[in-house]
Amino acid sequence: MRIAVSGHRGLPPETARLVDQGIREVLSEYGPEITGLSCLADGADQIFARAVVDMGGQLEVVIPAEQYRDGLPAEAWEEYDALLTQAVRVHRLPLVESTSEAHMAASRRMLDQADELIAVWDGQPARGYGGTADVVAEAKERGITVRIVWPEGARRD
Repeated sequence: MRIAVSGHRGLPPETARLVDQGIREVLSEYGPEITGLSCLADGADQIFARAVVDMGGQLEVVIPAEQYRDGLPAEAWEEYDALLTQAVRVHRLPLVESTSEAHMAASRRMLDQADELIAVWDGQPARGYGGTADVVAEAKERGITVRIVWPEGARRD
């Protein structure tokens, strides 16, 4: 099973903990025979990727642009770097700037390879192009199963 992730960034610590539990609950249905696809953004992407690795699955990373890491919050770099070293495959898009268009292109690339999408999503419209709502809409348009993870008590900054 190949599972992609899309989800909110900038999650408060308590929400991050709830999301981690929710993602691990979903992933436990599949066992270690999974491949997780993530861009390793702060928030949901890194939480998902860490859960995949911790549960014995394989991690594939899609990097939207050369300047992607630099566009992440500095506090997310350590986990980004650690997860990147644990990836069994890294797909790099041929883009330089880390723009919303690059992020959506990376999400499309993940969906090209995914059987399912886990969306860490509050159900609200995207705050900008390429946000979680846009990725969910793209997955549904393609007929890809979407599983929403937004636990009771979760909130966004």
